[in-house]
Amino acid sequence: MPSPQHDTLNLMFRNRPELAVEMLRDQLGVEVPDGLPVQLVSNELNDRPSKDLYPDTVITVGPRHDPKHAIIVEIQQKKDETKRKQLPRYAVALWLQLSCPVTVLVICPDVRVATWAAEPIPFEVPGCALKCEVIGPEQIPPVIDPAEAVAHPELAALSVMAHGEDAPVVEAFMVALERLPDDHAPQYYEYAYRLASLAARHVMEKLMESATWPVYSPFARKHYGKGVQVGRTEGRAEGRAEGRAEDVLTVLQVRGIPVSDADRTRIISCTDLNRLDDWMRRAVTATSTADLFDDAPERSVG
Repeated sequence: MPSPQHDTLNLMFRNRPELAVEMLRDQLGVEVPDGLPVQLVSNELNDRPSKDLYPDTVITVGPRHDPKHAIIVEIQQKKDETKRKQLPRYAVALWLQLSCPVTVLVICPDVRVATWAAEPIPFEVPGCALKCEVIGPEQIPPVIDPAEAVAHPELAALSVMAHGEDAPVVEAFMVALERLPDDHAPQYYEYAYRLASLAARHVMEKLMESATWPVYSPFARKHYGKGVQVGRTEGRAEGRAEGRAEDVLTVLQVRGIPVSDADRTRIISCTDLNRLDDWMRRAVTATSTADLFDDAPERSVG
């Protein structure tokens, strides 16, 4: 079963597929067609007559009916040769399906895994190999300027994942939260918190508990002001539950799945973090909200 970190990274690219293009261009220098629409598409591929294939995320650049470039985003948290050998199959299947250039972008939270993932993957066809584009901690810059964090909040959240033990990185991110629209800040906080190491999480929590932290903003009042009245621990837990519920709804919205008022209320009112994590995983592949609440085993992807 995918981990919360895997799901969070995947969700970042699904929520805003332009992030994949930005990471390829800005961090790796990969040429991707400019000035074209970027959209999330189905991750269900097929190399008939063999089997269905399910990469983590598939993004196209250009018109839906005539894409000019395709990007497969894969989250790789550990060395796994079986999964690694699937990447050429994903690339070839998508190339055959769309008839356009395909780039495989691998996101690795661990530097050793990133080094391993950057090695060419030989095909079973002699002389052929796939060279993936890899983003690891060394490819993610430390974002220490709050203005840059506001301009690129996903990159700032990734910077917390890669460099969160450096206090200036966390401080810049937290200051940026206060400058972001109140309806966006909780989502980016949840991204960073789930991706961060325990040490970085401790810094984030200490900053929120600090007497010098500005509790006057709507974001701080909504998610941490309650802690003054009922205890900081309860306030943080409730804030995380609210953020995760919003993420579930965001995934459903991005995937075009209708959500009734009753289902929306059920999701927003849930305070069980484990259940919300389960709903998040199901939302990535669900075809209706009934799939979220079904007790049947969920399908493993990636």
